[in-house]
Formats: sequence, structure tokens, C-alpha cells
Amino acid sequence: MTINWAQVLFNSVVTGSFYLIGAVGITLTYGLSNFPNFAHAELITSGAFIGYMVAEQLGLGIPVALVISFLCTGIVGLLCYRCIFQPLAKKGATIIHLMVASIALGFILRHSIGAVWSWEPLYFTSTWRAFTVGPLRVTWLWLGLIFAALSLATAMHFVLVKTKIGKAIRATSSNPELALASGINIDKVIWVTWFIGAGLAGIAGIFRGADTQIWPMTGWDAILPIFAVAVLGGIGNFYGAIAAAFIIGLAENIGVVGLTILGLSTTYRIGIAFLILIITLIVRPQGLAMLFRRT
Repeated sequence: MTINWAQVLFNSVVTGSFYLIGAVGITLTYGLSNFPNFAHAELITSGAFIGYMVAEQLGLGIPVALVISFLCTGIVGLLCYRCIFQPLAKKGATIIHLMVASIALGFILRHSIGAVWSWEPLYFTSTWRAFTVGPLRVTWLWLGLIFAALSLATAMHFVLVKTKIGKAIRATSSNPELALASGINIDKVIWVTWFIGAGLAGIAGIFRGADTQIWPMTGWDAILPIFAVAVLGGIGNFYGAIAAAFIIGLAENIGVVGLTILGLSTTYRIGIAFLILIITLIVRPQGLAMLFRRT
């Protein structure tokens, strides 16, 4: 069996790019709100359906769909926090209460999406032309995903380092008590972070849907590897999440090669993310955070 390792590495970058867009939001909101939001999966799904509606049903194209999906899912995420999670937290809800609430919210959103759009898979009709570059098979969708991930990572870096709100996010994530004492409005910082994180989830949903299919479980199918990225990167650590996204992307694609050689189904690839998650929690619970102290 001949293995095209160049293709494996390229596929790893594609996978890592999707995980990067999906995980940045969840790692930042987790770092500020201190609970894992499992409804993040449905924000990914919502973004996919909104993107489909804008690009396919309204005929406005993918670029417009990305912008509208970012804004719409950002607003949904912000409303979820302000109407559900923030009131619960102020009433003394523990991390378990908030986590269960997020699972319940995700269940409600998932079945609401199914009721509105049905549970039948939908597909983007746009054809993504494939071409070869040396030993690589490439599509414009994959290149767009990589470009979007790198662009968003660069933009987020400048937001976190150069802007007032970015510095406030970093300060609140590192030490909320000190940030509050310094005059930072923590609530507004968290609101902005939830809006951005949910918006990025929407963008991830469009790329996921365009590459595979769209149905109410689109986000849930991807949420566990995304959580693995957040944990490996170090909760609340943006730069760690970038590194972790591509590490897990590489591990998954190499794992697919191993599964193929062993004659096993490649659907077991999700177990690789689980394995990395478990090992990280046992060996290095802080993940890669110690390597990236800037956030």
C-alpha cells in the first residue's frame, strides 16, 4: 500500500483549520465563563443552515453567507449567554449546573432546527473544482478554509494584542478579580467574547456543511474533537488552541492511515481525539497553556 504522505499532511492542515475556527470561540468563552458550553455544537449547526439559506435559497453566495452567518450566530450566542447562562451564574449555579443547562439548550436548539429545516440532509449545490498540485489533490473549498482559518487567527491575534477589548479579554481570562479592580467591565468583555466565539462557530458550520452535508447533528458530530482541541490547547488560551487544532488534525489523519492499514473503519477516527483528550487530562491537565503565556 502506497501512502501519499504529502496528501496526508495537507488533509491535516484542512482538518486543523476547521478545528481552529470551531475551537477558538469555545476556548475563549470557556476561559471567561468557566464552564463547557455544549450548545456550541448547535451554534455550528445554526451557522451551517443560515449559510445554506443565504447562499443557496437566497442565491447571495458563500462570501455573503459567511458574513451573515457570523453576525446571526454571534447574536444567538450572545442571547444564550445573557438570557440563560449569565442569570444562572449570578444565582450561584455551579459548573455542573451550567454544563447541564448548555446540554439542555443544545437539545432544544437541535430539535428546533430539525423542526424548521427537517432532518433530511441538505447539500450545497456549488461545485468545488478539484485540481492537482504535484502529489496533492486540492479543492478551492479546502484552500478557502485554510485561508479563512489563518486570516481569522491573524485577526484575533491583533485584536487580543493591539486593541483595548482584546487586552481586556486577556486580563479577564487571566485574573477576573484584578481586571474588575482595574475598572474593566467584565460583563461587557464576556458579552463581546460570546458574540465573537458564536460567530466563529457559525463560520465553521458553513465550511463543515459545504464539505460534507448539513443536518441538525452537523455541529454535534464535530463538537467532541473541538473540545479536545480546547483542552489540549489549555482552557482560555488562544495560541494554545491554534497549536492544538493542527496537532489533533495531524493525529486524526495519520490515524486514518493506520486504521486503513489495519482494515478498520475510518469512522473510528473520532476515538483519536478522545484518546488525546484523556491523555492530556491525565498527564498535562493545563494542556499547552504553559507554552503560551500571553493569554
